[in-house]
Amino acid sequence: MRAEGALKDRAAHGGRTVASAPITEAKKSARRIAYAARRAAHAAAPPDPSRHLRAELAAHTGRVVSGYMPIHSEIDPLPAMAAHDGPVCVPVIMGMGRPLAFREWTPDSPMIAGDFGARIPEHGAWLVPGVVIVPMVAFDARGYRLGYGGGFYDRTLAALRAAGPVTALGFAYAGQELPELPTDANDQRLDAVVTDHGVRRFA
Repeated sequence: MRAEGALKDRAAHGGRTVASAPITEAKKSARRIAYAARRAAHAAAPPDPSRHLRAELAAHTGRVVSGYMPIHSEIDPLPAMAAHDGPVCVPVIMGMGRPLAFREWTPDSPMIAGDFGARIPEHGAWLVPGVVIVPMVAFDARGYRLGYGGGFYDRTLAALRAAGPVTALGFAYAGQELPELPTDANDQRLDAVVTDHGVRRFA
């Protein structure tokens, strides 16, 4: 089994409304297509795929931004994170069925291994982001994303949005867009998706 696919098989659905079997199977099928599309887009990536993300973050000067440490064929947000004029943090998995927590990050932060292969800061302040850069397997024209299946970002965005304003920016290669994705009641819609080609905003 490919490592990317293994991530979703290890993820749990605690704390979420259980999706119907047809939706769950439809998402599994969509992921198989999406993994291949993402790998192809990653192999053909332009020299500076994060330039539009840097420009988008310029409108959020001073706000706490959550990025992520890319794994496998995920598009790399690190140059945009390093250039952001404001605090930056990265997600830390606190347990299955729980929202993500966010630890402060700088390019010089000592990193250790976290769950599912992503690196996390060894130490640093815990922050609450006002902007969340969301990785994904795929997205569609409505602003929905397909993740690995554990529900971590959907759960986290729901909690953040219940507490106050937050901007959810998906980050992906343009080649990761698929026709309408299967969705359920747990899926959180993105405010925009930033790609290597530009920015897609959703009303």
